[in-house]
Amino acid sequence: MLTATIEELRSIALAASDASGHFPALYARVTERVRIAAASGRFENATRMERFAEAFAAWYVRARSGHGPVPACWRAAFDVADDAHLMIVQHLLLGINAHVNHDLPQVVVELAPERGDLAGLRADYEAVNDILAETLPEVVRSLGAVSRWVNLLAVRGGERAFDFSLDVARRQAWRSAERLHRLTPAERRADVAELDRLVSVLAYLVANPGRPVSWAVAIGRRLEDHDPAAVTRSLLGHLA
Repeated sequence: MLTATIEELRSIALAASDASGHFPALYARVTERVRIAAASGRFENATRMERFAEAFAAWYVRARSGHGPVPACWRAAFDVADDAHLMIVQHLLLGINAHVNHDLPQVVVELAPERGDLAGLRADYEAVNDILAETLPEVVRSLGAVSRWVNLLAVRGGERAFDFSLDVARRQAWRSAERLHRLTPAERRADVAELDRLVSVLAYLVANPGRPVSWAVAIGRRLEDHDPAAVTRSLLGHLA
């Protein structure tokens, strides 16, 4: 059940003593919204979407716990979890990058055999985009409590830009799933390896932006809360 998945993500977040707790905190809140959406009939197949959400979260949990090979894109996120120079949003983006760009298309392909194709998942997959858009204002408010610059950014359209970026990432993930779905198992393994490499490059760019973005990061970081546990609790919101 999704309640167990939410509690597992919450526990991982609260157990972290560094920024590695930020992403699972955000993830727990999003998964809670998916659970509510499923219960209120917003999906064509609520049971299937709950299974999808559970399977998707399992990919993150496996990487976080080190059960099996850890993809390079996830190692890139975990390796900088104790870097005090990174902004909170950078840590969140590193998790989103690995989970959406790398894990999500593979989960779609993994569950596609239930219907024999991807088309049966598409409508509910798109419905999650709406749920993410609805959740984002809550997340921005939580970020604003620990990152004063977020309040300024939200006023200037940063919230819409972040929502647009996430929507673009999910659409790209669907295209990746369509490509993977057409491949043989051997071809798929090679494609996933290349996907991991590309997503790892994106992770490097997120963690190491060039100038003038790096200057803005340095200034923004000075305005943020530097207690990782406090930030994680804020990101958990009512689940803390």
